[in-house]
Amino acid sequence: MDGRILEEHTEYVVYAIHRILDQYKESHDARESDGAATTGSLPKSVILIGHSMGGFVARAATIHPRLRRSAVETILTLSSPHQSPPLALQPSLGDYYKSINQEWRKGYEVQTTRTGRYVSGPKLSNVVVVSVSGGFNDYQVRSKLESLDGIVPPTHGFMTSSTSMKNVWLSMEHQTILWCNQLVVQVSHTLLSLVDSRTGQPFPDTQKRLAIFTKMLHSGIPQSFNWKMQPQSPWSAQVLAKDVKDTAVSEVHTLSDCPSSFHWNDDILERDLYIQTTTVTMLAMDGRRRWLDIQKLGLNGKSHFIFVTNLAPCSGVRIHLWPQKGKSSSDLPAGKRVLEVTSKMVQIPAGPAPWQVEPGSQTEQAPPSALLHLGPEEMHGFRFLTISVAPRPTISGRPPPAISMAVGQFFNPDEGEIDFTHVSMLLSIHSHKDIFLKEDHPLAFNMSFAISLGLLPVTFSLKTAGCGIKDSGLLDEAGDNGNNKLCKLRCFPPLALAWDPTSGLHVFPNLYSETLVVDSSPALWTSTGSEKTTVFLLLDPHCAYKASIAVSVTSAASRFWLLYFSQIAGFCVAVVFFALMRQAHARPIPSILKAVESNLRMPFQFLPFVAVPILLSLLFSFLVSQPFPPFSSFTIVSIICYLLANGIVILLILVSQLVFYVAAYLHVFIKTRWLLWEGNFGFLFLHWFMNLSSRFFSLKFFDSLIAQPCTKKRIRLQN
Repeated sequence: MDGRILEEHTEYVVYAIHRILDQYKESHDARESDGAATTGSLPKSVILIGHSMGGFVARAATIHPRLRRSAVETILTLSSPHQSPPLALQPSLGDYYKSINQEWRKGYEVQTTRTGRYVSGPKLSNVVVVSVSGGFNDYQVRSKLESLDGIVPPTHGFMTSSTSMKNVWLSMEHQTILWCNQLVVQVSHTLLSLVDSRTGQPFPDTQKRLAIFTKMLHSGIPQSFNWKMQPQSPWSAQVLAKDVKDTAVSEVHTLSDCPSSFHWNDDILERDLYIQTTTVTMLAMDGRRRWLDIQKLGLNGKSHFIFVTNLAPCSGVRIHLWPQKGKSSSDLPAGKRVLEVTSKMVQIPAGPAPWQVEPGSQTEQAPPSALLHLGPEEMHGFRFLTISVAPRPTISGRPPPAISMAVGQFFNPDEGEIDFTHVSMLLSIHSHKDIFLKEDHPLAFNMSFAISLGLLPVTFSLKTAGCGIKDSGLLDEAGDNGNNKLCKLRCFPPLALAWDPTSGLHVFPNLYSETLVVDSSPALWTSTGSEKTTVFLLLDPHCAYKASIAVSVTSAASRFWLLYFSQIAGFCVAVVFFALMRQAHARPIPSILKAVESNLRMPFQFLPFVAVPILLSLLFSFLVSQPFPPFSSFTIVSIICYLLANGIVILLILVSQLVFYVAAYLHVFIKTRWLLWEGNFGFLFLHWFMNLSSRFFSLKFFDSLIAQPCTKKRIRLQN
């Protein structure tokens, strides 16, 4: 919480780095002096991994003037605030952040003199920084603070969320990110991949290290789901076409873009199947190749193809694009090419796999674990698309393999567009919105929410209404529960991928009833870009669904309090000062409650102090051609925060008045009871003392002398 303490920590980290590197040299020299064998070169740099403020300290140590050159070239931070401190209680902390970030911005610039002469390259040209955020479960550090935008260029680092990290797909709390097994294993593999096996040292090339981080930590799933805005498929890098040579080797192996270890023989595939519908389904590893006519099935705007499966790419399924039909590569004319697009498939998180009650029994459909999307530009110039499925392995004495599934479809993106406007989202607070999806619907839906799900999370529930077996009469006999069980045997579990511009990807597998929430910070003056949230929904086209969407009031309230707590606290202080100012200027002096209530009226005298800074900021953004801040959402949220601040202060005043009233009542009650009890006790004690004295002395005049004043003074003693 203090900048000077962070400076001391930074100096200690620099000392520790030097001590560690010197220890290697001392150990090396000691082994040489003892005559022991020494192999390898001495390390010249260390990899820094920082958690929370430790990530910022790692960056501060990298630019420390006493740090040796190239001693730190790789930094990995976990839930670390880079843009600003989460709570700047001391001015020194904000100043230290500002100075360190400014030095980092200069570190990636070419060093020149005042006259513009070249001096040296960027000081931090060899430093790679990767920031990992914990997602919406990290209540201490928001993802917006963990971004490296404006500090580290994209050529030297990036931020990724644990929810979109390959093999992790989970949001985690601020401390949990240190010991979450999925993340620890993935980060460990990434760090080991950074080491060159020939030298035993990290790769010196910056782009090589950045490529390893990207490959190991990025999922490959696109950063948006707008089909119309993407000229090429976003799922992976474009696969270069390969010319087919007339050789005697296997056709699939010749066309393969897969590793050479996945070799399919010529006789591995049985007879071909020709699909005449836009949707193709595979429920078993049957060892067949399916042909789909792109021109015929891609009519009526269905120019996009999407494919989901739980089969392993290359070893379980392969997909090719053919310029014309042929049984083998030798049948194609010279100059024709066949393109394998299997490598375009990306891994997606799968839910729990179904289990068999007994060997050979029918199970629920398995969730998809891989996804492929092909756009019209990628299929241009090709006539056919083939899906080749490997045969089921037959191994005696072992349980049968898990159930297989694969569904592909040519679809029109316009048919899967679902938009939720501001009005519809606000109305869903009172009554949920129902959407009915009939059978043969698109496999992919692109739902766009006008208000960020980081501000208004929605509860999304999905029920199966049918699965193409209405005419069999089984649904009427089984009822609703039986309907769900029967349909789960036919349709794969739904999957949702929510994308937010700030926090990235959030995955919701096995989506039947879930609260969709992302970690974004909308309606802030520093927010830029779109505040919409896009949800990509995968549903089995063989089933009919009833979807219900409603804003979760409890989740929205907790998110609002979490995001704008500092603004509400600041408004509370301002409301108290406004009330005191009104008391100071009003005659007669009003109560504090009436002074606060007057704040809810339109404060015309303070409007210039509010409007002028906002107008100047908008003018500055216009002059420097920067994106305009979200003025409307910022204004609405600020008014809500101001009203909440007034309500909180009024509530505190009423509670304090109640406490004071109860305390005063108890004080008066106890005081009156004490005085009454004290008077009665004094009279009884004096009467007892007189009786005792008369017994000892037996003097009548003393008894009469004492008794008379006691009876006359009784009332006074009681009072």
